[in-house]
Formats: sequence, structure tokens, C-alpha cells
Amino acid sequence: MPKYLVETISMFRLRYVVECESAEHAQDTVSMNEADEFGQLHIDENIVSKREVTDEEISVLFIEDHPYLKEWGPEKAMEYVHKVDYEQQ
Repeated sequence: MPKYLVETISMFRLRYVVECESAEHAQDTVSMNEADEFGQLHIDENIVSKREVTDEEISVLFIEDHPYLKEWGPEKAMEYVHKVDYEQQ
């Protein structure tokens, strides 16, 4: 059965609470990634592309997204492929 790569962009509303002298300093602190996240809400996910991929491409993409798992090998990448079960539908 063919495999397809579907790429998306997720949108979140993030909140930060910063104690400082001004709103500008709070904004700068967040912009510089110096504040810890206070909370988040997932808003939406949009599909930006889709295409058929080979097993070799899947292995390359897996290592690209998870370089720290390189020693696991291509077999491990295939464990992360979602398989649609048409018999349960």
C-alpha cells in the first residue's frame, strides 16, 4: 500500500507572564525566548502539502526530524508510519 507524507502547520495561542518594569521589557523578554511559557491553546492545524513517499524517503525524513535517533536505523522509522485500518471503518 502506498505511503503519503502530509505536512501541516499548527497554530497555538501561547501565554507568558513576565514580571518587569514595562510592557516593552516583557515583550522583549518573550521575543528573546527568555520567558517560560505560562500556558497554551491549540487553535488550528492546516495542511500545507501532501505527496507519496518511498520507504527510503521516510527513513531520511525520520532522521532529519529526529537526528538523535539516527542509530535506531530505518526500521524504527517505519514503526512511526500510521496505518489506516479499513476493516474497522
